[in-house]
Amino acid sequence: MKKVWLLAALLPLTALAQPLNTTNNPNQPGYQNPSQQRMLTQMQTQQSQQQGMLKQQIQTQSKLQQQQLQTQLNNNQQRVLQSQPGISQQPLPNTNGGMLKGNNGGMLKQSGSTPPPVTP
Repeated sequence: MKKVWLLAALLPLTALAQPLNTTNNPNQPGYQNPSQQRMLTQMQTQQSQQQGMLKQQIQTQSKLQQQQLQTQLNNNQQRVLQSQPGISQQPLPNTNGGMLKGNNGGMLKQSGSTPPPVTP
């Protein structure tokens, strides 16, 4: 019986005691449930890992595409060169600066004698 009286006497004093964790009080604004906070942190970590993996996959894929396009271009060039007899495998150097420069505006000169001018 004495224990009951002692407990009844101490019970009002427990209401004055401070909570153990004052920084994470559910009655205060900005409270975050610890399990939700843990889940949010895990999700953010997972998201950053997935972004890194996607970035790496995109880089690998673009390198592969570039290699495939270069190979296709090389194959097409070889096919064109092989289909045209008389063209050497090496491209000829451009010594006259293009078609419009020199050679009378790109027109070929005929070898031999020039015809006499036409008089009306």
